Amino acid sequence: MLQRIIVQNYALIDSLELDFNKGLNIITGETGAGKSILMGALSLILGQRADSSALLDKNRKCIVEGEFSFSKKESAINDFFSSHELDLDQLIIIRREISPEGKSRAFINDTPVNLQQLKELGSMLVDIHSQHETLLLNQSNFQLSVLDAFCDHKELLLKYKEEYSAFRKLEKELQELKAEESRSKADQDYFEFQFKELQEASLETYDLVKLEDEFKTLTHAGEIQIGLEQLLTMMNSGDGNVLSQVSSMFSQIQHLARYNNRLVGLSERIKGVQIELRDLESELESVGNEIQADPRRLEIVNEQLNVINKLQQKHRVNSIEELLILKDDFEQKLQGIQSLDENIILCERKLNDKKKSLTVLAEKISANRNKTIPSVESTIKKLLSDVGMPNAILKIENTPFPEGDLGPQGCDNIRFLFSANKGIAYAEISKVASGGELSRLMLCLKSAVARLIELPSIVFDEIDTGVSGETAFKIGKVMQEMSKKHQLVAITHLPQIASRGEAHFFVYKNVTGKKTFTHVRQLNADERVVEIARMLSGDKPTAVAMENAKELLKV
Repeated sequence: MLQRIIVQNYALIDSLELDFNKGLNIITGETGAGKSILMGALSLILGQRADSSALLDKNRKCIVEGEFSFSKKESAINDFFSSHELDLDQLIIIRREISPEGKSRAFINDTPVNLQQLKELGSMLVDIHSQHETLLLNQSNFQLSVLDAFCDHKELLLKYKEEYSAFRKLEKELQELKAEESRSKADQDYFEFQFKELQEASLETYDLVKLEDEFKTLTHAGEIQIGLEQLLTMMNSGDGNVLSQVSSMFSQIQHLARYNNRLVGLSERIKGVQIELRDLESELESVGNEIQADPRRLEIVNEQLNVINKLQQKHRVNSIEELLILKDDFEQKLQGIQSLDENIILCERKLNDKKKSLTVLAEKISANRNKTIPSVESTIKKLLSDVGMPNAILKIENTPFPEGDLGPQGCDNIRFLFSANKGIAYAEISKVASGGELSRLMLCLKSAVARLIELPSIVFDEIDTGVSGETAFKIGKVMQEMSKKHQLVAITHLPQIASRGEAHFFVYKNVTGKKTFTHVRQLNADERVVEIARMLSGDKPTAVAMENAKELLKV
């Protein structure tokens, strides 16, 4: 409930403070007095945009502050404060400031917030209904929300919305998986070719160093054999072979060592050389026996080295180990593509299961709506009669979606059709209803919904345009009935409506010096009689008008 509004330096308002009643609050005043300015100030704290042109004094900032009381049971408000990490006190205080430079700041309980947060909270606190809002009557979402309010299946709708959100998330996940699959399928042949090429090379069995050594040996086998034969000849063949000479050296030094102790050590060293040379001779013979010219083996080794070198150059790596890492990488990518197919199948299965459960919920919601439609039509017909439209009928048409289709609100396509007079065929509201009829229809819908669910404070901004007389009296009665459960603020030019208020505020202009200011004051009982009499007969109420005003206030 809007308890208080404080306005400073806004448009023609220098300073203003109003305390509102919890029931029906009436705002009246002459045309141009500034009633729309008051609505503009209220709109600021509900998140509407503004700039420095709204400032009365261009050297001071504009401040608009609203105080709201609320029920602790209002879960939407509690959720809002919790999700945005804002402090929730006994009152909700919203403040909007506009600097002379045009900069705007907003606060909720003294915590800075952005404009979107202000709009979100504002929609929970105040519902401003103007002539322009009748456009909502033609919007399917609004029509559906009215019908659902009568159905009283809030928990079912909430469950459906949660399931639908999960369903849409799965749909998106499936789309992404399929897109990824499409991209991966384009690469699959490439990955398979590269992996197969690396796999068939049997790189795990190769030692590049050994292969290169074997290649050199096989390439120069003949040269090595000739060289080894020459070395062996030098060591043990002919008169001057190395082994024979070393043997002679050893015999000679053994003889001399009998005469000099130092030669004994040298004798041992020469003996060691002799032994080493004989071992070397054996090794050379062994190597010579092992090395054989083998053109076929040379061809195989050459082919293996060519494969390895080609793969290294192709993949720009320098070792077999890096090639093996690449092979494992290609294998993992291929496995990923295979698992992607499995994930798609799993996701499709989940999506089908979710759609089945969602369809069951949608059918329950649809059944509730179809069952409730006659009751809604009957209730609105009675309310339309109460506001001076006895022959008006609202018809609700439900055309279900094609089988299998689901939307955020279920599987129903709700359409409101209207006929204001007997003998006139039903048609879309915008095509058959006048401005006054639209306003009254919207009033009836909100009045009906207000009896069923918690609504924020409702502001009716001159929705009585186009009506008068007995019809105005009936509209006032409907508003008065609504105000028993909800706070209403009504800007009106009709005395029949103004007389129904529990609190009455009068908007007027006053010229001080060379400036014009808008003021608002709450009228006392005597002042209300005068104001309603003025609304009945003009600026100078007659005695008859005064008596009529008193009678209206007694009703």
